[in-house]
Amino acid sequence: METFRKFIQFLVTILTNGYVLFPWTRNIYQGPLKTLCSPGLNCYSCPAATTACPIGAIQQLLLGIRFSIETGSYYVGSYVFGFIGIIGALTGRFTCGWLCPFGLIQELLHKIPSGKKIVLPRPLKYVRYFVLVLLVIAFPLFLTDEWGMGKPWFCKYLCPAGTLEAGIPLIILQPDLRATLGYLFYNKLFWMALFLSLSIVSSRPFCQTTCPLGAFYGLFNKRSIIQLHLDESNCTNCGACLHVCPMNIQFSKNAQSSECIYCLRCMTTACKFNAISLQCAGIPVTRPLKKQNSQPAA
Repeated sequence: METFRKFIQFLVTILTNGYVLFPWTRNIYQGPLKTLCSPGLNCYSCPAATTACPIGAIQQLLLGIRFSIETGSYYVGSYVFGFIGIIGALTGRFTCGWLCPFGLIQELLHKIPSGKKIVLPRPLKYVRYFVLVLLVIAFPLFLTDEWGMGKPWFCKYLCPAGTLEAGIPLIILQPDLRATLGYLFYNKLFWMALFLSLSIVSSRPFCQTTCPLGAFYGLFNKRSIIQLHLDESNCTNCGACLHVCPMNIQFSKNAQSSECIYCLRCMTTACKFNAISLQCAGIPVTRPLKKQNSQPAA
């Protein structure tokens, strides 16, 4: 299952970054596919990106609302909110584990031998909600200039995916841009270097602590149509699920956690007692096995 998941991650990364002409055009793709949102975090300004980022799209919508109202243009971005809302309601954070290019990059970096791996402090998981509420929603909406226009705060000041996928490649493709580099670029370069470095010693640090898209999807984990189910009668609380979880969750103690990315490692790799199963709308998807006796033979 892990091999199949990696294949899907690579396939989605290629499909959402499939504009192969960018080395010749030296610019970003702006064709009709850019009106679509990628399900995962994937920068709009990446030269190879064929789709938009949902977090970037939300900010662009919110930062212009006050200006639009003042100029008499009344509209609601139902498509963007509806798109990620449907994904969240259907799958929760499944997207994070299977369809996000930046999640794949972090997982690959984590495979680099680095001695002892570390576990990030649990309270850091709440940072992503502050990022979602403040940088993605509140600041673009309320901190506006004299024209009523806001800024895409998350994309402009923090997003490491944007720096890796867009900022650095565009500077390489367009050398003239190097003369414009300043504080904003080096600030984002710092955050990118921090998260990529942490990915070597800690599993998915950006996903665990900062990603606003993961924070949004995670709100649906307890009510999404696709869910992992814990059979408490089979569970022995052995803790094996914790040792394989990239998000450091012990599923037996925190089923349907908002941090779960549905990588299915706990079900397919760790649990030996058939205590975890995949369900769709309450109907088991995985084939049930015979219940195993967790007690040693007399």
